[in-house]
Formats: sequence, structure tokens, C-alpha cells
Amino acid sequence: MPFMPLNFLAMWLMGPLSLVLLGGGSYILYEWYEGELVGMPYLLSGIALVLWSFTGHFFSLPLLRRPGKDEPKSMRTGTVERIPRPDGSVLQVEFYGPEHGQPIILTHGWGPNSTVWYYAKRQLSDRFRVIVWDLPGLGKSSQPTNNDYSLEKFARDLEAVVALAGDKPAILLGHSLGGMSLLTFCRLFPEHLGRRVAGLILVDTTYTNPVKTSIFSKFLRALQKPLLEPLLHLAIWLSPFFSLMNWLSYLNGMLHISTAVSGFTGTETRGQLNFATFLSAKSWPAVMARGTLAMFDFDETATLSKINVPVLLIVGASDRATVPGASIRMKAELAQSELFILKPAGHMGLMEQNQQFAEAVSAFSASLG
Repeated sequence: MPFMPLNFLAMWLMGPLSLVLLGGGSYILYEWYEGELVGMPYLLSGIALVLWSFTGHFFSLPLLRRPGKDEPKSMRTGTVERIPRPDGSVLQVEFYGPEHGQPIILTHGWGPNSTVWYYAKRQLSDRFRVIVWDLPGLGKSSQPTNNDYSLEKFARDLEAVVALAGDKPAILLGHSLGGMSLLTFCRLFPEHLGRRVAGLILVDTTYTNPVKTSIFSKFLRALQKPLLEPLLHLAIWLSPFFSLMNWLSYLNGMLHISTAVSGFTGTETRGQLNFATFLSAKSWPAVMARGTLAMFDFDETATLSKINVPVLLIVGASDRATVPGASIRMKAELAQSELFILKPAGHMGLMEQNQQFAEAVSAFSASLG
């Protein structure tokens, strides 16, 4: 799921617990082998802890969530273009739907990649020209050589993607950090609004440092300087170690619990929870940490009143990563806006309530066509 500060803290807490689980089981087995612990119960408990460290999610997932009829998959079946950027990164862009349809450009959040749009690609591409892309360092887009993961870098990359949309003005849709990138795009390229951009769809996102618009914001703001920022720098320096912890947390099921609590409301399916968790584990920690550090400097409050195209705000009623109050504040500042609340849904409402989400996007996009 998107790598907001709250999610990073939850993932970091699960990592050490995963190491304790594996280390504890290994220690019991070693002590049993050395004869310090005697008896079959010690042997069985050690084996159980080690096995759970690598297979726990197979047992916990059926207990956590129900199976679904249409579970998300990492499908990439569209037409592909690769865009080289001046900083050395190369962007993966994929096209779905009719070539002359109304273009909708989907920008995902920080942590997943464009495969997170599994449902949107299927539900929108029958009518619209759906364009998805991987943010730099994620999915099939390569990392910039200068390690620039600023919102301004993402906005400039988005402008390069907009150039591929054709003659019709595109609708820009951004989820979480994707929405933050859209607001930065509006500040950097106001001349495109109304000409190359017909409207915006801001999904579960914010207008300022996401620490300020998260649940427990006062607590997280107090932790930002003394704890969160040092931990993020540590994740950059010790990326292989953090990656190991993330994968252990995925395998034993602890990361699924973190994802369920911070991204969903309990109505998600087993496959949706596992897919979102897998995308979190797959992302390289140094990339995630650099992008998260850049979020702390984000503030586009002044940009909101200058946006002169229609805007649809979509937010999960129970979003904990970016609380609905952030979308309500943006609606008050935006000249032409409407608010749609997904219920029940959290930060990953685009999966959890994918049909509601697609209907809202489709209705708004059709009104601009």
C-alpha cells in the first residue's frame, strides 16, 4: 500500500517483531540441539516458530479475510512506451482502451506500482483511454541517478506522460502521493490547465505534509524529527536489512496485519489484502525512504485556489493515512470541486470499493467529455 509516514512506522515495528520470531525459534532449536533445553515440546515449539516465520501468511490470510471472485493480479497487457528522463530514470507508460477515447492518466501512490490499478484498468478501459505509469524507482521505471525523489521531479515526469496523451485534454487522477504530485504539477505547469488537462481527480490525498493530515497527527508530528527522519535515513543506509525485514513480515503475515489496519476497513478480500501487502514488501526501502523524506517538505496549500479546472475529490470514509478532513479542506479551497466519499473504505478504497470508485471516476470523466 502507499508508503505514507504512518505506514512506514507500522512496517518498521513489524520488522523487528519478525526478526524476534525467527531468532527466537532458531535459538530454541539451537539450545535443544546443544542439550540445554530437553524435551519434545521445545523441539516442536522451535520448529513451529521457524516455520511460521516463512509460511505464517498461508495460515493467517484465510483467518483474516474472505476470498473474492475477482482478485487483483500483476497484469501488464497494454501498449507500452518507455520515456528516458534527463536524470537517468526511464519511465514505463502503458496504454489501455480505445485509442481515441477520453484519456485518463492514473498516477499511483508511493510504494505500489501501476499494477495497483488492476480494477480501474478493467472497469474504465472499455470507454476511456486509460494511461498508467510507474513512478521512478518503482515497478518497471528505473531509478534516477541523482536520487531525486522530490514531488517536483514526479510532476515533471507527469508532464512527460501528459505529452503522450494525444490531442484531447487529459484527466489526471492521482492516489495518495500521486495526488500530491498532481497538485505540484498544477503549480509548476499552470499553463496546461484547461488546455492539455481537462480536470483532476484527487484520491485519498492531501495538500500538505501528510504527517499533518494523518490519524494521530499530533503524535506523528512530535516523532517526525527525533524518530521518523532518522529511521528513514537508516533505511537508506541499511536497505538490504530493511528489505529482509519487510519480506519476513510478509511471509509470516505480520505485514498483512499492518496493511489491513492502515489501509483497509475489513471489507477487502483475501486477494486484495495480500496483493497490497506484496507490493509494499516488493519496494526497495532506500527508494521508499527518500520519497517519504521528500513528503515532509510538501505544501501546496496556496496552489489550491489557483486551480481553474473541475476537480473530483474521492476519499475513503475511514482513511487513516490521509483523513477525510484533508479532502474537505481542499474542497473548500478549490473553485470547481465535488467530493465523493467511499463507504466503507480506507486508504485503499480504489481496491476495497473498486466498483464505487470506477463509477465515480467514470461519471466525472464523462461530464468533462
